[in-house]
Amino acid sequence: MKDVKTAKTFHLSRLGWYLLLIAALSAFCYVTLNVWLQPYSIAYRETGKMTGGYFLYAATGLLFSTPTPFIAVLIISLFIDKTGLRQMFRDIFRTDNVPKTILITGGFCLFALLYAILCGTPNGAPWYMFPLGFLIMIPFVGIAEETGWRGLLQPELDKRMPYPYSVLVTAAIWFVWHFPVFIDPTSNHYGDSVFGFGITIFIWAFALAAIYKATGSVMACALYHAFIDTIGAVYDWNALFDGFPGSLSANVYRVLWLVSAVVLWIVADRQEKMTKRGMSI
Repeated sequence: MKDVKTAKTFHLSRLGWYLLLIAALSAFCYVTLNVWLQPYSIAYRETGKMTGGYFLYAATGLLFSTPTPFIAVLIISLFIDKTGLRQMFRDIFRTDNVPKTILITGGFCLFALLYAILCGTPNGAPWYMFPLGFLIMIPFVGIAEETGWRGLLQPELDKRMPYPYSVLVTAAIWFVWHFPVFIDPTSNHYGDSVFGFGITIFIWAFALAAIYKATGSVMACALYHAFIDTIGAVYDWNALFDGFPGSLSANVYRVLWLVSAVVLWIVADRQEKMTKRGMSI
């Protein structure tokens, strides 16, 4: 009698697919930008002359490198979950409680702006660059990144491990994903403190996790992320967020930032549990 071998079906979870896609897409962008196209970026920095090679470098960074989290979720939505593009954008823009979302997101944005005003150094750019920069940052940074980090990665990790471990893992992956900009000589992060930026990523991971927990809105996280990056339009962003050890006032703000995020998460978690208990009665 012949042995019957049962074929095992290869299966990856949504989290597994996301991590695999992020790794593959990031590796492709790293090789493209830092090996093949980097000479054009160096030449542009030295001469200021636009070339076809530099245009391709900039376009690759804008359309493929920064949005790798968005692209990964797009691929999962279309080919793994098969829920389609429309459902994906519904998930991004869904906001159950608009006033609450505006209040929480606006509060964290105001906190970041006050930090910049009190502890930052203006870079000389006019203030109207802030709203203009914010409009650009929303799709190309906020939605491009947060669709993946808080839209998929954080919720999937929350199913597998308790808070704050899920936030720490998200922060670690987010940090590693950013690391190539610190070794690219044409990046505005080149030469900055990697450790200082790591602390910033750690704090923001808790803040964004809290915003998502309290609002359930990917768009809220995208707006907050875009707002923080837009601060660099009028302030020396690297000195504010990459500096280490930093001034006493800056470190006090960092602690307050982290405490505010943790408190918001705890309050939101308790409210969520009370709502579930009320529904089960």
